[in-house]
Amino acid sequence: MNTATNRHAAIQAAYRQLGRSGNLYDGIITRSTLTGKLVDSVVWGLNGELAAKWIDDALSPVPDGFTGRLLEVPVGTGILTMPLYRSMPDADITCLDCSADMMRLAERRAEAMKLSNITFLQGDVGKLPFGDGSFDIVLSLNGFHAFPDKDAAFRETCRVLKKGGIFCGCFYLAGEFPRTDFFVRNFYVPKGFFTPPFETKTSLESRLRDLYDEVIVSTVNAEGIFRCRK
Repeated sequence: MNTATNRHAAIQAAYRQLGRSGNLYDGIITRSTLTGKLVDSVVWGLNGELAAKWIDDALSPVPDGFTGRLLEVPVGTGILTMPLYRSMPDADITCLDCSADMMRLAERRAEAMKLSNITFLQGDVGKLPFGDGSFDIVLSLNGFHAFPDKDAAFRETCRVLKKGGIFCGCFYLAGEFPRTDFFVRNFYVPKGFFTPPFETKTSLESRLRDLYDEVIVSTVNAEGIFRCRK
């Protein structure tokens, strides 16, 4: 079994364990509960294989044994990244979120995993409290579809990234999977979970090419996955 396969297996096992002991959101993200599997299937059209694929694809730009500076925004509950960070003990990691309640869950996970190389900050992605070119990697998982000021979020995540650095992650893209579009329009937006306007694959590629030298955008149903080099 190669290194990438070992990392995948270890992280997937951690997701399942954390998801079973977490909240509704964690159960959906990890497909570790019956409700999570139902929402994944009905809303997002995902089975176990597709769900694992979008997570793997979104995290794959973060190299094994990464030792540089990484910013994750938003960190949410840390369900997807704390297991990954356990394999990066020499990295300097900063996790930022506007929600103190969500971030508190991530902090507890980091403490339980004895992760000592992570700094947690409450803040606004549209006004990041870091200097230009502060990070080697900026990672954003399932955040941009919720950010109210998307222009500022794209601008700030690019500003704090070093020249040659990687911006990567994923979020909902409109127009890729009609069933998801229906639920987003009739449930996620009215409930305040997602905030329009939403990117399409074409608009996201155009926006990112205005900011970055190299851009790759792919999709797994309605999940848009991006990797950019500044």
